[in-house]
Amino acid sequence: MTTIKINEQTKTGKAFMAMFEAFFKGVEGIEVVEIDDYGQVNEERSTYNPEFVDMVLKSAKDKNSTEINPKDVWGSLGLK
Repeated sequence: MTTIKINEQTKTGKAFMAMFEAFFKGVEGIEVVEIDDYGQVNEERSTYNPEFVDMVLKSAKDKNSTEINPKDVWGSLGLK
């Protein structure tokens, strides 16, 4: 198995993918598998901005975060 990494946001990457789909779509033994920045295979392209996803994942690991109760926002922030 060979892996080819293509940046589909560049002009060359878009042209390569268009050519690839034209010549190899439906050919047995060849498939496009997308992998995200975390090494996980994506079935569909995410609609979220990768920078936003990174920010959310980093903040989830942060020990200095504050959990907010949606039923008492002001109280959760100590502003009541």
